[in-house]
Amino acid sequence: MFEDFAAVDPTADESALVERIAALERLKSAAAAGQARAAAALDALRRSNEADAGVPAAERGRGVASEIALARRDSPPGGRHLGLAKALVHEMPHTLAALEAGQLSEWRATLIVRESACLDVEDRRALDAELCADMSALDGMGDARIAAAAKDIAYRLNAQAVVDRAAKAASERTVTIRPAPDTMTWVTALLPVAQGVSVYAALKRPPTPPSMTAREGR
Repeated sequence: MFEDFAAVDPTADESALVERIAALERLKSAAAAGQARAAAALDALRRSNEADAGVPAAERGRGVASEIALARRDSPPGGRHLGLAKALVHEMPHTLAALEAGQLSEWRATLIVRESACLDVEDRRALDAELCADMSALDGMGDARIAAAAKDIAYRLNAQAVVDRAAKAASERTVTIRPAPDTMTWVTALLPVAQGVSVYAALKRPPTPPSMTAREGR
């Protein structure tokens, strides 16, 4: 089924190989747009079927996010794939169109959705149109510029919502630890920027020699 996509012409020159890579990248984006539409449609159909079956509204759609993650052979936290799909399909048509056209990668579409999450639907659609209606404006924009542009527009549309979001994020700071191979561990911290920079600097600072520590304690 996918043999044609995986095949590479052994006689291709350098420019042809570069174009092949670019074409496959656009195909990945189009596939991501298709997955978004399918995920949103699955959620809507499941909720409709459960409504017809008398399932209480609060219980409809449970498990859909997990099914989507399983189908994608992934396990994103908090139903990220479904949330992204519903935002793109129902609220951000220009971002979805840019994804389908290969002007955005799935990750860059995710960045735009993430930075607009604090806005109401009307402002979110305004951000979507301003940033992505002209797809050519996205040419040459990397991850950081995409995220910064979306954040700037969001702040202009509703500064208080952005400030409130930042305050909420700071209140959710956390540090986790999990085992790694070879008797090592992974320590992960979600911190405000200033605190994160301070922690990183402290960890990178050369250790104080024991003899110096002893002298300072006298």
